[in-house]
Amino acid sequence: MKNKITLFSMLLGVAVAFTACKHSAENKQIDTSKIPVKGEIVAELTSPPLVPKPIGKRDAAKLKVSLEILELEGEMVDGVKYTYWTFGGSVPGQFIRARVGDEVDFLLKNHPDNKLPHNIDLHAVTGPGGGAESSLVAPGHEVSFSFKCLNPGLYVYHCATAPVGMHIANGMYGLILVEPEGGLAPVDKEYYVMQGDFYTEGSYGEQGLQAFDMNKAIKEEADYVVFNGNVNALVNDNALQAKVGETIRLFVGNGGPNLVSSFHVIGEIFDKVHVEGGDLINNNIQTTLIPAGGAAIVEFKVDVPGTLVMVDHSIFRAFNKGALGMLKVEGEENHQIYSGKIMEGIYLPEGGTIQHMPKMAKKKPIIAKTPDQSIADGKSVFARTCLACHQSEGQGIKGVFPPLAKSDFLNNNKEKAIDAVLFGLKGEITVNGEKYNSVMPGQSLTDQEVADVLNYVYNNWGNNKTFVTPINVRDRRAK
Repeated sequence: MKNKITLFSMLLGVAVAFTACKHSAENKQIDTSKIPVKGEIVAELTSPPLVPKPIGKRDAAKLKVSLEILELEGEMVDGVKYTYWTFGGSVPGQFIRARVGDEVDFLLKNHPDNKLPHNIDLHAVTGPGGGAESSLVAPGHEVSFSFKCLNPGLYVYHCATAPVGMHIANGMYGLILVEPEGGLAPVDKEYYVMQGDFYTEGSYGEQGLQAFDMNKAIKEEADYVVFNGNVNALVNDNALQAKVGETIRLFVGNGGPNLVSSFHVIGEIFDKVHVEGGDLINNNIQTTLIPAGGAAIVEFKVDVPGTLVMVDHSIFRAFNKGALGMLKVEGEENHQIYSGKIMEGIYLPEGGTIQHMPKMAKKKPIIAKTPDQSIADGKSVFARTCLACHQSEGQGIKGVFPPLAKSDFLNNNKEKAIDAVLFGLKGEITVNGEKYNSVMPGQSLTDQEVADVLNYVYNNWGNNKTFVTPINVRDRRAK
């Protein structure tokens, strides 16, 4: 009996030792600095929301990356212009895809028409400043440096020229993916989404070319929090596309410069999250935190058709500052998974207009506008203030928000229409023969803005082309 116990103990010891050695071998780190490179490849760069083709099982190579810095004017939201500083002409900058062991030859060019020097700090780089110390480049010049990709993961890159925060806040950030040896597992669709916060001298939706506001940035009081550089980048016609049954991989970054993202897709659960863009994988996640200057890879399968809505779940950012995108899924219904009435378009940005119940006077000089000017300006006010409830064609939402299209309530009484915008509505009303009983808060708009938005409504969707002046609004406000 004693000999049997001794023999069992010996066998158990050998098994434990073998297992320990096996685990030790599995966990042994490869010296990625010594991975040899074979051949030379020109990197494919893509603007958001597209990503380059997967690396697959190719050998490590010398990867040639050429990136041009462009300072250019773009649109933050309808009628609001902003001068972006960009890597490659887009915000975020162009997506770079490499694999562990690649030796990257990086050429950074600063367009001659630019006004400022810039550089680049890639979080994937092991070296001083992530490349920033080697890449400062003046307008009309170019500079090159090289680095080896040592660690797999999804990494942010950004400008690090002083003042660093200002350069990032103007859109100078992007993502570089370093795939592991053998590549990532295949999926059906991959997309590139990156959040950023913007600080403008005017408030949300204030028209014209807006300058960067350093004081707001220091106080972290963002006017816009957006995906892919502007409010409309990933909604409606710009929505991401998928089909039922497909697996989706989103490379999600956060350029900041200040705010942490609580990334969430309404109507989906992330099957996998590569936490902070690294090796750690978390499963069955509803919302994932992405720090400023960080990233995550999220993967999920789409099982039913409809519009999935991507948001920063710090929710006022989504509905009032622009942190909202869409993934439109086409295909057959599956009532075993989801049965119910699907209503597209309800989750649209409400804009930055502050809603309130009490009367609030807001005085600004009255501008002599032509009817066409007023109607055009009213479209922008409508988009940021009214669209989420009353919908893009004024159709409203049956049983909840009354229609503005062919509305007898509006067309029969201009003063009632003005009062509804100024002071809100409460209690039961009848519009086009249907009863509605909800609350509409008063809107904090100037007399001119109230006139503009009503003129836009009255001159669209079969309404009677009534014209409202700021003086009409001022008189109703006084009463």
